[in-house]
Amino acid sequence: MSDDVQMSRAAFEQLEAEIEKLETVDRPAIAEKISVAREDGDLKENAEYHAAKNDQSFLETRILQLREQRQHATIVEASGNETEV
Repeated sequence: MSDDVQMSRAAFEQLEAEIEKLETVDRPAIAEKISVAREDGDLKENAEYHAAKNDQSFLETRILQLREQRQHATIVEASGNETEV
């Protein structure tokens, strides 16, 4: 994604809020799941551990996508016409 992403201020704030939630709430929760699953022993046959690591992978990918979108965001102000930005 190399092109600028045009969005409203409200959309940008939603993007910021999602990043914040993923980093401060979801990331620690998944880390805790991984930690608890590790305590169950053998990691090769530990389905809970593998599921948590898979969730972690999806989470980190989503965070990277959102950060990139934020980096390329251009906030545009709404015009008087509500059908166009």
